[in-house]
Amino acid sequence: MVTFHARYTFLQMMNVNAVTLDGVRVRLEPMRRDHLGALAEVAFHPAVWRWMPSDVKNEAELLAWIDQALDQQARGWALPWVTWSKAENRIVGTTRFMDINPQHHGLEIGSTWITPACQRSGVNVEAKYLQLRHAFEDLGALRVAFKTHHNNVQSQTAIAALGAKQEGVFRNHMIMPDGSIRHTVWFSITREDWPEVKARLEERMQAAAKMKV
Repeated sequence: MVTFHARYTFLQMMNVNAVTLDGVRVRLEPMRRDHLGALAEVAFHPAVWRWMPSDVKNEAELLAWIDQALDQQARGWALPWVTWSKAENRIVGTTRFMDINPQHHGLEIGSTWITPACQRSGVNVEAKYLQLRHAFEDLGALRVAFKTHHNNVQSQTAIAALGAKQEGVFRNHMIMPDGSIRHTVWFSITREDWPEVKARLEERMQAAAKMKV
């Protein structure tokens, strides 16, 4: 016999499936193993992994990183994408939903990196817009989180510029590949924040598009 609580929990769960998110400048394609070659062309700049809890130096390590992401997807914990730049006509990075919590309608956007040549190009802003819109409008998320290294001021500034609110710092949260201690700065956007955040991001993308004309 299905209890009221079990039935309610089931009805409230998000249905997170692999999906392509297509924008004006960016297309987010579900990550596959055969993306290895394209990712290897842009993944090994030192700046890509500087603040990440992983340090990927070669194709073997990159393949292991991809396989870990796909394993987490199979378990329902993550949804990884490769980031395709339409202007560059190539894959320029990756991003993902992670720490997916269907019962409580929460997830994190993270493991995001873009080749330095495409930073500040509008690619990341539109990618985040596509992810946030999918999370809130298609999946019914209540909260989307972001986290970053305490010394990664560029990332903190970019996350705040999206409209996310800083929530606090997890002290001594991670040991980095070089043995240093990372404190993690947390941000979030909630369902209540989303209409204002969406409008601001759309204005920002429209202004950037006019500057390109």
